[in-house]
Amino acid sequence: MFRKKGLLVSIALGASLVLAACGNNEDAGTGANNDPNEGNNGANENNVGANDDNNNNNNDDDGNNEAAVEPEYFWDFVTEEYQGDVQYEYAAEFAKRLEEKSEGLIEMTVYEYGGLGDGVDQAEQLMMGSTEFGIVSPGFTGTMVPEAQVFALHFLFPDDVALTQEILNTSEALNVELRAKYEEWDMTPLAYWTEGAMQWTGSDPLRTPEDFDGFQIRVQDSPLIRNSYEAYDANVTPMDWGELYTSLDQGIVEGQENPIFFIYSAGFHEVQDHMTVSNHNNYVAMTVVNTQFYNSLPADIQAMIDETVEEMREVGFQIQEELNEANITAIEEDTENPTEVYYLNEEEREAFRELALPIRDFFRENNGDDAGKILDMLEAEIEAAQ
Repeated sequence: MFRKKGLLVSIALGASLVLAACGNNEDAGTGANNDPNEGNNGANENNVGANDDNNNNNNDDDGNNEAAVEPEYFWDFVTEEYQGDVQYEYAAEFAKRLEEKSEGLIEMTVYEYGGLGDGVDQAEQLMMGSTEFGIVSPGFTGTMVPEAQVFALHFLFPDDVALTQEILNTSEALNVELRAKYEEWDMTPLAYWTEGAMQWTGSDPLRTPEDFDGFQIRVQDSPLIRNSYEAYDANVTPMDWGELYTSLDQGIVEGQENPIFFIYSAGFHEVQDHMTVSNHNNYVAMTVVNTQFYNSLPADIQAMIDETVEEMREVGFQIQEELNEANITAIEEDTENPTEVYYLNEEEREAFRELALPIRDFFRENNGDDAGKILDMLEAEIEAAQ
């Protein structure tokens, strides 16, 4: 199954490209911190290299120089975001730690979005094994693995983001059942981790389901997400990320959803008057390795990778926490682009939750043979964790 026909993979990926919530696009708008001219041109210049200490000659006690350690493994690590965003910073730290553990035997090159082509190219390369590691959003592969759309369900995970991360770390539904679905496509999820809670921005306040009545919101082209917002009586517009900034600015669409760090990084707050801290969902990413590549590695190298994955669970959480906290402050204090930030109370969130619950039945019936099994297992795990 490793060498799938390129046409089949391209069709599947092309259909699922628009499902990425915050997967970036080279034709992005004029967001303050995500200028594509600055981002893409810097991809190769800022890749993580081998540890400098391992490249220096060491002197032994007799004054003789030992030869520098030469890398034996040269691997690529692709991400869906730009430098300064959560995924890229995670990947850069992952590469640094793995290079240090191997004492220079491993050299990893980290690519921001677009560094090895567009999103379709990156995922295809990862499945085919020409790229070894990547960070993949489950929604991005929703056509290939429809059960992965479980992450798009509103109000599924706990409000406590730290507790959500614990569930992602330990869930059998995700780390066994869903992982097996991905391995059919030669992609092994090594870890699931949150990039933070999802929030709404709009040209008008979004505080009740009634505020969504007739509201034109940009969504990914996913039946599950479309149904979620139609339950609020919103008008949904599937749209590529690269068109969103301009479309918000021109009023083609009136609002969107994303984690806080990305709302700021993409500059959406510049063209939206209102932001609602709703915490209606979590944006989940996966650390993925090509399955056959990983299985072919020596046991000691696999152990280094596994150890780094475990270390990055806490580190990745800290990265997203720091960026989301810093950027909500930046949005609130941006006097040049004032955005009213409103925090939903529990009663207001409950009104949305009641409308979102029936969408779980839609997921069970329409998102793969094992959708019901995976959701039932995950719901039980969430209940036990709470």
